[in-house]
Amino acid sequence: MNTDKKLSVAVVGMGFGAEFVPIYLEHPNVEQVAICDLSEERLQRVGERFGIERRIRDVREIIDSDEFDAVHLVSGIPDHAWQTVAMLQSGKHCACTVPMATSLEDLRAIVHAQQASGKVYMMMETAVYTRQFLYAQALKEQGAFGRIQFLRGAHYQDMERWPAYWAGLPPLWYATHAISPLLALANTRATAVHCFGSGVMREELHRQYGNPYPVETAIFRTEAPELSLEVTRSLFHCARPYMESFVVYGENACYEWQMEDEPPMLFTMSPIVPDQLRDVTVELPEPPDRADLLPPSIGKYTQRFVYSNEDKHLSFEQGGGHHGSHPHLVHEFVSSIVEERKPAIDAVTAANWTAPGLCAHMSAMRDGALIEIPRFDI
Repeated sequence: MNTDKKLSVAVVGMGFGAEFVPIYLEHPNVEQVAICDLSEERLQRVGERFGIERRIRDVREIIDSDEFDAVHLVSGIPDHAWQTVAMLQSGKHCACTVPMATSLEDLRAIVHAQQASGKVYMMMETAVYTRQFLYAQALKEQGAFGRIQFLRGAHYQDMERWPAYWAGLPPLWYATHAISPLLALANTRATAVHCFGSGVMREELHRQYGNPYPVETAIFRTEAPELSLEVTRSLFHCARPYMESFVVYGENACYEWQMEDEPPMLFTMSPIVPDQLRDVTVELPEPPDRADLLPPSIGKYTQRFVYSNEDKHLSFEQGGGHHGSHPHLVHEFVSSIVEERKPAIDAVTAANWTAPGLCAHMSAMRDGALIEIPRFDI
């Protein structure tokens, strides 16, 4: 194993994907970064902004090339599955933004492609690298919660006027931001689900996916027989600004992060004593920044700052995306390749975090019928 190895990386999709370009540029194990986008204007703008010489319009050029060790896909949802499988089959390590795919068949195809290729696959799930999640994870490791009794997650977002493939998307197809923190903290897998849709969606939003629901709420059974999870997701017709949230209900403490721009709440109760009420302590902890977990050259990207030393214009502001998660994702992906190991969110884990939402939508379309969630580690 050569931990000094230097990688050639291509980043596909220069909308959200542009946020990751400077992190790869400054990662100590990356020597070359190329960018890819169908839009010539966007490709040139991002290339000029970060001084990227290798600019590619067609993703198939990357698939067919031997130039790149690894690819980070930040493309549209309908392209995730086929592009991931193609990258793995072409002998490249592949990271992909969420969701992994939008069908159980495509989840299986990606798992099989990863196993056959032996290359790294990582789903770039921001929710399990935010400051708020890392703080909750530390509380769990310290034993602060005691036995976890219940978990709840939610993700509200209005997708009006986004790219056409979003129109009418089943809410729980894109649910990993709400589901993954719960499964990660409980270290379990969802095994079955009941789900109900809610609300009324205008007619033109029904057509693309046959989905009538702007909001879906699911209750999941897990491999831990004493533990269930509740998840709500909305995409249209819900007048709520963007919010990701998760709540951990433990027997000794409860951690609630339910407002995007506010600190979480931590409730702690005194031990149970017969015939006595339990004392309650309420705190508003500020989760610490975890740049200490990263190489110094990319640790700064957990925070917002002006990227260019030469140009202080705010158009060069970078960092801090999804509560500091972006450099953690890049570092885990790159490190797993260099260290020749599985990444934290490997293909099986990614499928186990994506399938619950797909199965939940099936349940909603069957009036809440119980749907068993397949496993992907066999």
